[in-house]
Amino acid sequence: MKKIIVSFILCSIFVSCKLGSETNSKIAIAVSFSEEVSSKKLDGRMLLMLSTNDKAEPRFQIGEGLNNQLIFGKNVDQLAANQKVNFDETVFGFPIESLQNIKPGTYYIQALLHVYETFNLETGQTVKLPMDNGEGQQWNKSPGNLYSKPVKIEITENGIDNLSIVLDQIIPEIPQPEDTEWIKHISLKSEKLSKFWGKDMFLGAHVLLPKGFNEHPEAKYPLMIFHGHFPANFSGFRTTPPEEDLKPEYSERFSLDGYNIIQQQEAYDFYKRWNEPDFPRFIIIEIQHPTPYYDDSYAVNSASQGPYGDAITYELIPFIEKQFRGQGEGWSRFLYGGSTGGWEALAVQVKYPDEYNGCFAACPDPIDFRAYCLTNIYEDENAYFYKSEHKKLEKPAHRDYLGNISSTMKESNHLELVLGDHSRSGGQFDIWEATYSPQDSDGYPVRLWDKKTGKINHEVTNYWKENYDLRYILERDWDKLGEKLKGKIHIYCGDMDNYYLNNAVYLMEDFLESTTDPYYSGEVDYGDRAEHCWNGDQENPNAISRLRYNTLYVPKIMKRITESAPKNADLTSWRYK
Repeated sequence: MKKIIVSFILCSIFVSCKLGSETNSKIAIAVSFSEEVSSKKLDGRMLLMLSTNDKAEPRFQIGEGLNNQLIFGKNVDQLAANQKVNFDETVFGFPIESLQNIKPGTYYIQALLHVYETFNLETGQTVKLPMDNGEGQQWNKSPGNLYSKPVKIEITENGIDNLSIVLDQIIPEIPQPEDTEWIKHISLKSEKLSKFWGKDMFLGAHVLLPKGFNEHPEAKYPLMIFHGHFPANFSGFRTTPPEEDLKPEYSERFSLDGYNIIQQQEAYDFYKRWNEPDFPRFIIIEIQHPTPYYDDSYAVNSASQGPYGDAITYELIPFIEKQFRGQGEGWSRFLYGGSTGGWEALAVQVKYPDEYNGCFAACPDPIDFRAYCLTNIYEDENAYFYKSEHKKLEKPAHRDYLGNISSTMKESNHLELVLGDHSRSGGQFDIWEATYSPQDSDGYPVRLWDKKTGKINHEVTNYWKENYDLRYILERDWDKLGEKLKGKIHIYCGDMDNYYLNNAVYLMEDFLESTTDPYYSGEVDYGDRAEHCWNGDQENPNAISRLRYNTLYVPKIMKRITESAPKNADLTSWRYK
């Protein structure tokens, strides 16, 4: 027994010494900004980043995949020039939660201040959020944000102390695209959104005009609305062949060399198809509707973001149709998009059934919250871990088509928590919260779950269900919506979607196929072993089909117009050669 006790004491001493050597290192870093970049007091999120390589600035190496680098974040309020913001072991980080646990070695360190603005909301609350500045809510390249140049440092076993970093750089404004013969750019002040946010708010769009637009002033055109993330310009359209001296770039996502050349060739092929005599003459638009929470609004009304659905449908769309001679009627408008754009296409069709004549929703974000990725928000207690009596197993968040996992739900959400609290990270789960949740008393969205632990707040789930669970809404209101949506719903998803979005599509399909009064008369289709974002093309790989959205659904749209347009509809003025 004495030998056992002595061995236990020695082992304890060894363990405590070992632990002490790992946790006693001290990291103390002070960050400030210089008067040269701003003389104002600023609000925002101060971010500290460390990378083990110099392949790019640390701010461009932050993510949740296997190769992501380190980031730590904390709020600042009314921060003045030269006032220090201290980072120590108490500041939350990702993927390492504390600076105290950073391994000794060589690092490249950088800091950035994501600047917030103050909004006095129509609802009476005051919130501080990052305004989009033309970049599509990208914190690492948002004009006006302050940052430091990367510095090489050594962290020893004792850590690093008294390191000061000064933000002396400011991200410049982004040049706006210029109009061309084919593509026009519009910006419209939204009265509805300006009223909600307490300041002028704008919606934008890139408009692709049909061949012969100027030569056929009598023509009025159907409208195709391509939903998705913030587009810097109209994508996938070029009037010249690929650049001859373009250096081939490798696409890690698709394992393709020269994918940039493929993209340019596809864009040029689209231009040629757009001009062919048999191609219908449409207007296509890509919408810019970033919010202070994300790179787009999800195109619906919400408590924390305001009436984006009404603003787009009743302000922006009619404005575009009036300016560019659109038909201006529901039978002539069609929605499509992938991922976020897929959810938006379906949600807008459901929320405004008379204003649009069909949606083509590819790989949509969760359309049934019983399969909110791998979480059933109504029955599960925790979003990060599977239910188990003796085991703690994290839920995956991202996989490849073979099932290899690169991140988990916990990791995705912890990264967002570092980037911003109160749903202000600009990340995926935070924008779902900003869209689907009720507004809390402080003006920010109510959390669906505790961001640190994953514990689900079931007082919120019913609000999500009644307002944004698209499968539930269709089932609840089919007696009112069924006839209006008959033939309008088309959903496509890969059965190995990277984010498990196919699970919700299965549940939606179960409901749609069971409807008989009336039958939905649409389409749900799956791509075998296809990843995100498969869009219904059974003939081409995802790397190609994702570049063909603007032509893929045209035959189905034309069929829909032929079958559903009212008797007095103009089906000829826009069908010239």
